[in-house]
Amino acid sequence: MKLMIASDIHGSASCCRRLLDAFRREEAQKLVLLGDILYHGPRNDLPKEYCPKDVAAMLNAAKDRILCVQGNCDAAVDQMVLDFPIMASYALLYLGKRTVFATHGDVFNTAAPPPLGAGDILLHGHTHVPAWEPFGNGNLYLNPGSISLPKENTPAGYMVMTADECQWKTMDGSLYHALTL
Repeated sequence: MKLMIASDIHGSASCCRRLLDAFRREEAQKLVLLGDILYHGPRNDLPKEYCPKDVAAMLNAAKDRILCVQGNCDAAVDQMVLDFPIMASYALLYLGKRTVFATHGDVFNTAAPPPLGAGDILLHGHTHVPAWEPFGNGNLYLNPGSISLPKENTPAGYMVMTADECQWKTMDGSLYHALTL
């Protein structure tokens, strides 16, 4: 299975549009969103073309192919306008022989990890910085960064993940980093 993973849209309609264009281009089976879908939160500037209503409409059109976890800027009121569930704090994904613990990153992260087995992957957004770091008992921490408000001079981007490989790409599809799993 091929997954496309993104985080931290923060209500940017232009970034969401580019994300969905990339999703079509990548031909992934599922789009995994790691939270902070509609709102920007008090610590972030307004992203370009901030329009949560448009973001909700665009994502609702792809609802049958989206898996989403709740971010710290997501609220129960957001669920009222989204046609796919966003209120779970984590999801377990299975790629090959690995379990992937997908979460936003505000609760579970490398400093406060969830219960992971040896070799499992912790996947989260929240920091707005792409990451690929070993930790714990042969575990791997992966972060796609942010599509709307990237930090630490990193590009806006997403990840494409299969059982064998993980690729970080910029929004235009250029390869930023690749990792064999």
